[in-house]
Amino acid sequence: MTDNQQTIDLAEKLWSRLRGGKPGNGRHPQICGDIPMSIGRDGTWFYQGGPIGRIELVKLFSSVLQRDDEGGHWLVTPAEMARIDVEDVAFIVVELQNDGNGTDQVIRFRTNIDQWVDLDADHPLRVEHDPETGEPSPYIGLERGLEARLNRAVFYQLVELADEIKDPDSNMVRIGVYSHGQFFEIGRMETVE
Repeated sequence: MTDNQQTIDLAEKLWSRLRGGKPGNGRHPQICGDIPMSIGRDGTWFYQGGPIGRIELVKLFSSVLQRDDEGGHWLVTPAEMARIDVEDVAFIVVELQNDGNGTDQVIRFRTNIDQWVDLDADHPLRVEHDPETGEPSPYIGLERGLEARLNRAVFYQLVELADEIKDPDSNMVRIGVYSHGQFFEIGRMETVE
């Protein structure tokens, strides 16, 4: 496969994810390579090494941001697409709201760009554990392959809402929360009998 064909294939794949199909005029965004924009682990957006101070600009850029299947982050417009460096994820969850109890509960999260997202089947919870320290890093799925990491305070709030479910096939207890009738696991622990 030629480099040009690989570029066209990548453009089609990313365009399809962002816009739901091939461009109507048959043209694909031109890949511009990497640009001097990045997102730090704390969710701060940078351009040429300096923080972008205007939230309106961050929201504008975030509206065309997407992640590819290999974990690369791209700004994609109808004319151009450019890769940016993201240290962990593009967004941080800074607030949690819940309504109801048990299986009827609905949990919503607000990101650092004021985007609200419900914890549900389309926006699942994922918790990674550091292999050395065991420290959890919780994430919620967003649109266009993106994720947001829950900050520590929000994660503690989520843990306070947690239920325990005994796994009938082992001596493990699943710890997690219900939202939109679905159980989202935060972790597991062994039961002592």
